[in-house]
Amino acid sequence: MKHLWPGSKLAGLALAGALGWTRLTAAEIDVFAAASLSDALRELASLHEKATGDTVRLNLGASSTLARQIKEGAPADLFFSADEAKMDDLAGAGLIDPATRCSLLSNSLVIVVAADCILPFTSARDLAQPLVQRLAVAEPQTVPAGIYAKQYLQQEGLWELIAGKTVPTENVRAVLAAVESGNVDAGIVYKTDALISRKVRIALEIPPGKGPPISYPLALIKGSRNSAAAARFLARLTSPAGKSVFTKYGFLTEP
Repeated sequence: MKHLWPGSKLAGLALAGALGWTRLTAAEIDVFAAASLSDALRELASLHEKATGDTVRLNLGASSTLARQIKEGAPADLFFSADEAKMDDLAGAGLIDPATRCSLLSNSLVIVVAADCILPFTSARDLAQPLVQRLAVAEPQTVPAGIYAKQYLQQEGLWELIAGKTVPTENVRAVLAAVESGNVDAGIVYKTDALISRKVRIALEIPPGKGPPISYPLALIKGSRNSAAAARFLARLTSPAGKSVFTKYGFLTEP
């Protein structure tokens, strides 16, 4: 039997310390988040991984789809929704830790067209003009961005006029892609989505006070296998440094 001399053991401990003990206990965190948060969360996830050694796995999509996946048993540690209704649904099912729930961000809606489009827009009523034949919106019955868009158009008395020309999409990023590709004449997205694309321009901005209230809540999933690691990532998201990243991408931070 080969003996390990004390000096060798100390050398091994020193080497482990140099490599970073955090990586010996690193965890994998599954974050289910609204598609509109993609860019900001990728940046924050990268920062978090470098700082902790944890791996942040992002499942990005429509909040309605993500909430359904969680209810069906998908392994999630943290849910970041684009509206309160989807979080309420999980809360009603007893699937979130209510003590960790907070409404972190807000947003606003904009009407976007292709960057080279010359259609004039002075108000949302211009969506009803014949030159706009196809209007992309996220699915207006279930997807938050689509629900918000429909609420705004109903508020303006426009939904019945343009419902027949709407093209529902899977999520808000799919709306953006449809406008970028020229498959539709216009789309309604969050301002944060419009800001990341050079292929579209904002034809009309809907001030937050005139559109429906938009809220992004987040919470830890009850019974998470990686609750401590997920709590660390949640703390980063809600920290002043985390909020500054969201602000950089155009989000409004809730008081």
